[in-house]
Amino acid sequence: MKKLMKGLVASALVVAMAAPVFSAPKKGGLTDIEIWYGAAASEAGPVPSDWVGYKIVKDKLGINLKLTALPSSEGDQDTKVNAAAAANALPDLFMVSDAVFQKLVQQKMLAPVDDMYKLMPNRTAKLYDKDSKAFTTVGKKSYGLAQPGSIVRNEGVLIRKDWLDKLGLKVPKTTDEFFEVMKAFTEKDPDGNGKADTYGYGAFLELAATNEGLGKRLDPIFGAFGVAGTWDLSSKKTAGLNINKPEYYDALVFVKKMVDAGVIDPNWMAYKKDDFRAAWKQGRFGIMREQNAAYASKANYAPFDANFPEGEWIIVDPPVGPKGKSSCGTYTQAYRVYAVSAKAAKAKKTAKIAELLEWMSSDEGYYLLGWGQKGVNYVFNDKGVPTVDGLPDPSKGFTESANIPLTQLRNMVYYNGDIELAARYPTYITDVSHKEMSALKALREMQSKAWTACIGQNKMPNPDADVKRFYEQGVVEFMTGKRALNPTEWKKWLAEFNSVGGKAWEDAGIKTAKELRLIK
Repeated sequence: MKKLMKGLVASALVVAMAAPVFSAPKKGGLTDIEIWYGAAASEAGPVPSDWVGYKIVKDKLGINLKLTALPSSEGDQDTKVNAAAAANALPDLFMVSDAVFQKLVQQKMLAPVDDMYKLMPNRTAKLYDKDSKAFTTVGKKSYGLAQPGSIVRNEGVLIRKDWLDKLGLKVPKTTDEFFEVMKAFTEKDPDGNGKADTYGYGAFLELAATNEGLGKRLDPIFGAFGVAGTWDLSSKKTAGLNINKPEYYDALVFVKKMVDAGVIDPNWMAYKKDDFRAAWKQGRFGIMREQNAAYASKANYAPFDANFPEGEWIIVDPPVGPKGKSSCGTYTQAYRVYAVSAKAAKAKKTAKIAELLEWMSSDEGYYLLGWGQKGVNYVFNDKGVPTVDGLPDPSKGFTESANIPLTQLRNMVYYNGDIELAARYPTYITDVSHKEMSALKALREMQSKAWTACIGQNKMPNPDADVKRFYEQGVVEFMTGKRALNPTEWKKWLAEFNSVGGKAWEDAGIKTAKELRLIK
């Protein structure tokens, strides 16, 4: 943890050292670049005309920058962009929705951006990974710069290390080893209270369109068999519903084994989210999948800390299945896409746009767009995080509503880095056990574990109500014993599922995935 905080203190220096040096432009005039941006807070008004950034990019980059805020609603944004495209008047760089993006690619209104990635190495390393590039790739060319939105992979598999130590057990690796640890946690009184009141695994039926069936709390088990989540979007060859794969049955067999052995908290089907979280804080079970802040933030960890001062959860790798597969679950990523118009490329502005974007992600640009001017709108605290505490004039602070227009472009540089998240996830010392805790450290550790990319799964069609009900009730009935879980009964049920609409749902999903370029 101390290393993490030292890293935050030094972050500004690290970024500065890694960022390129931008020198004054050569003589020969300015390059006009027009950007239509998505405002970070549309209700606060546009970037002011006297914004210091205009002068900086003019003096350092030789760019005459023109900024226009897009309408706040996506529908109105689409209307504006479509109208500009129809008039051949698209700006040089603009945010665009996925639906309009596809249309503009077909109309040859966008320029390929593949060559831009290498022109802005610092920005590319922060914002554009292989999934991002794949998201905007049509054919063999990338036609958009896709920046990450929400935080992903923010859950993980946790286990009670104090229970492992009490029983002389090692951290489990495989599904079989996990089962043996679950059994020991259930039968060998790991909390030492002399009562049979602990269980190996805790869960609840957290269902969503991306996690039908038994829900994402059991995804680490299904991930061990290669069938985490509702959909497989890994390739055109394998695309479809995971429930139709033989490995899904194998995963159900393993969960049924947990149920029959009594190693999963017997209340798991009745629990709601709050019940589940109250249960682990009360010491009911020793293995779970949980979210970083729900586990490690001060308010959420406090009850566990009070109940079990000697207790300790650790984040571990998800179990490895019989074929060597392992995954905490699936994840998707919402992207904010910026495109370069073909008109701008024809005017030979592409390299200059890349230079501007690289500057935005440099030390100077990142903090200016994200928080304003140092010493005016923010200062660094002792952890290297921008803050308004200690400003000469607090009314100039970046958090003040009057100053929000100064950071309307922050979504063009934010990448969910430690600096951005440090305020949301502060490090603290627990009240009872005096342990140092950090939800940010937990997040980074969870993100480092094995996950299954399922980019765009949130755009897949939902089943109709009858199919959804048949699906979710069916798998639960196999767990409760209302239906016998054996190959014959499973095949019979699966055939009925597909006949009542499951196959039509899968076909519609594959068609959607192809149309939206979710599978390659």
